[in-house]
Amino acid sequence: MKYSIIVPVYNRPDEIDELLLSLTQQTHSDFEVIVVEDGSDTPCKDICDKYARQLPLHYYYKENSGPGQSRNYGAERATGDYLVILDSDVVLPQGYIASLDKELAANPCDAFGGPDRSHPSFTDTQKAISYSMTSFLTTGGIRGGKKKLDKFYPRSFNMGIRRDVYNHLGGFSKMRFGEDIDFSIRIFKNGYRCLLFPSSWVWHKRRTDFRKFFRQVYNSGIARINLYKKYPDSLKLVHLLPSIFTVGVIILVLVSAVGRALMHYDPAHFRQWYLVCAIPWLPILAFCLLILADATLRHKSLKIGFLSIAASFIQLMGYGSGFISAWWKRCVCGKDEYHAFDKTFYQ
Repeated sequence: MKYSIIVPVYNRPDEIDELLLSLTQQTHSDFEVIVVEDGSDTPCKDICDKYARQLPLHYYYKENSGPGQSRNYGAERATGDYLVILDSDVVLPQGYIASLDKELAANPCDAFGGPDRSHPSFTDTQKAISYSMTSFLTTGGIRGGKKKLDKFYPRSFNMGIRRDVYNHLGGFSKMRFGEDIDFSIRIFKNGYRCLLFPSSWVWHKRRTDFRKFFRQVYNSGIARINLYKKYPDSLKLVHLLPSIFTVGVIILVLVSAVGRALMHYDPAHFRQWYLVCAIPWLPILAFCLLILADATLRHKSLKIGFLSIAASFIQLMGYGSGFISAWWKRCVCGKDEYHAFDKTFYQ
């Protein structure tokens, strides 16, 4: 067996149904599927049973411990030469397994990862969220959309690793968020070769509404500080940009509010205070227009363009808020990871 596909799932039976269906349609079949139910209240065993005759599928139920430990649980039971880690909210194109074969033949490596795309069936909100997570205007193109000059750190929605390397590294850590980046960092620190496979992309549905999306990116901001505390050299300038954006937007809005108040209380200088009120909105408006134009052209939809503005602000300010909150708790107040975020991750 060449590949063991490991999928942790938590209360997402509908999503795992779509993923398993896409696995039945692969052009290459040298793989097994290991689904690890992480203490779900709504289990997906019935869904897995539906595909048991079409796939070499193994289903396991365990107590909730987070996605990282669930992947480790699956890895312990895997038989493939490579472990392929997927999130339950992805769907695979028919040539996904074939693309792994082709990429590994051309570029042998110890670990790898692929990018994600937006599927035509996704809702407009999902497409907007996908845009905000992959656009150069919001994430700087750091999430695997193209080859880069620096190191590529695969994420758990689409990553793979040789099974012996996985075992040598001890699998994923006990971090409840950011555990995939932690794992990628350890891959490089141990001298293994990790590459981006551009052709091995997946459709990634991410979150289905803006509230869930905000919580996801807020937690990502927290995770970045937790990673910094473990690996100080992992923090790069690009990771600071969302918090700079967040603080900048807040300052601009406050300056505008002061100008508006002074327009009322100092009418003799109305013109000056009007400019103080209006000018701070110009860079915000310019950013919105850039997002609107780029997202509209990409998706050929004005509605998705407007939704992408909201998604982009949520992505940047949600991440930035989590980053600032974690920086205060961990770097200023000196709390450890577990006590600083027990209500967020470790309840």
